[in-house]
Amino acid sequence: MFENFINQFWPATVDGISLGAIYALIALGYTMVYGVLRLINFAHSEIFMIGTIAALYAITTIGVSAPLAGISLIGMLVLLAAIGAVVSGSAAMALEYVAYRPLRRRGSSRLAALISAIGASIFLQQLFALLVIPKLFHRRQEGGRLPVQAPNWVQRGDVISIGDFVVRNDKLLIVVGAVLMMVVLDQVVRRTKLGRGIRATAQDAETAVLMGVNIDRIVTATFAIGGAMAGIAAALYLMRFESTDYFVGFLLGIKAFTAAVLGGIGNLRGALVGGFTLGLIELYGSALFGSEWRDVVAFSVLVLVLMFRPTGILGESLQRTRA
Repeated sequence: MFENFINQFWPATVDGISLGAIYALIALGYTMVYGVLRLINFAHSEIFMIGTIAALYAITTIGVSAPLAGISLIGMLVLLAAIGAVVSGSAAMALEYVAYRPLRRRGSSRLAALISAIGASIFLQQLFALLVIPKLFHRRQEGGRLPVQAPNWVQRGDVISIGDFVVRNDKLLIVVGAVLMMVVLDQVVRRTKLGRGIRATAQDAETAVLMGVNIDRIVTATFAIGGAMAGIAAALYLMRFESTDYFVGFLLGIKAFTAAVLGGIGNLRGALVGGFTLGLIELYGSALFGSEWRDVVAFSVLVLVLMFRPTGILGESLQRTRA
């Protein structure tokens, strides 16, 4: 067992970091909404799913005649990330307007909002399975899961190769892209007027209103930003796995939520740390115990974190990020 782990250590490390980068971007949606509203948006996984469908439809419509590499690959990835961000961000704003805002204005409990999130998640899954995916790709998904395959648009090649240590171009782009978006978002929240509004609302919504902050606009912007990050994660996911279906967000959404809790839900930098940490733990667990134990290892982490450090590695800090 340990010999297998040693042999697979570097490949598992590379795969874990690239997978963790996707978890981290999706986790941003959970952590931002929780930081502002104290709400776990379980429909966020379907926002990610919508982003994968949008990116896949875009690349199918464009019609790539041969796998892309170099500048062409980067340009296509940027285009798909932009499309995914716009579509997922718009879907997140619509979700907030339909599923959460009416409850918030009535002063409903958090339990009501949580039930609404679960209902919205199931509704979006079935809507895409029965109507959207068949119409876009002429393939019905009701009954069983039938993944929609993207055309072969990524020419994979080794960027770094030292013995058994190999880093492919697609995995390197995933990590670089995710870290870049994390840095941009962190600076937006810390340095812009919108970021100050988000932090003020997270700290004390009633006082923020008295200071002239438009709560509805801030909440909508928070959902839009989290949705956009999920859309970018969708483009990165599509580059690595090249397929999707209506159920793709379910497991990834739960793992992204685990990453948010692990890093400290409500902490933007914690989402990055939690995502990378969870990705590494998953792949190391697979190397030690076998790939069939991968999900067990991931969710065992969630249980242990909630038992021994419920505030996560970095603790929640969106509320405490002042000035």
